[in-house]
Amino acid sequence: MTRDQLGAEGQGVWDRIVASRGSQSVSEQGWMTGPFNAFVQAPDVGRYLDPLGAAMRFGTSVERKLAEIAIITVAARWKAEFEWQAHVRVARELGVPGVVIDAIARGDDPPFTGDNERVVHQVVRQLTESGQLGQEAYDAAQRLLGDAGLVELVSMIGYYTLVSFILNAFRVPLPPGAVPQWADGA
Repeated sequence: MTRDQLGAEGQGVWDRIVASRGSQSVSEQGWMTGPFNAFVQAPDVGRYLDPLGAAMRFGTSVERKLAEIAIITVAARWKAEFEWQAHVRVARELGVPGVVIDAIARGDDPPFTGDNERVVHQVVRQLTESGQLGQEAYDAAQRLLGDAGLVELVSMIGYYTLVSFILNAFRVPLPPGAVPQWADGA
């Protein structure tokens, strides 16, 4: 939908998204990109999801590189192409090596050089595969991140799982020119 097709509440969510993310959140066709089209079509939910996303990206104590490892691990688990594309770029900019990114995409154990990266990846994998977190992984993450940081990481995993589900359920297209990571769509 375009902004003009929305009611006042949807337009308000639209305006807040554009104010916080800029014009790149609107496609050349005039629609919201990524999960944001869903946010504006359900403004009673969208008004909370966008600020939550901002908090997950910029308002936690989790180191940005570790957060991006968590996000791309979630995206890979659910094969959420749009999320993958958006966050792999950031992960690379923050120094996550290509061999690590490739292993995450395949669902393999990445060759991390730091234990902190391995700990975060393990937490994401356990939660997205079984919905549970083993004691060893919990203890390692709690030592690394502290109590608040561990809550923030688990919340981040939940938020990006929700975003992945929105992207996949509504088959949100990649930006023009982007090449899918998982060509078979599965």
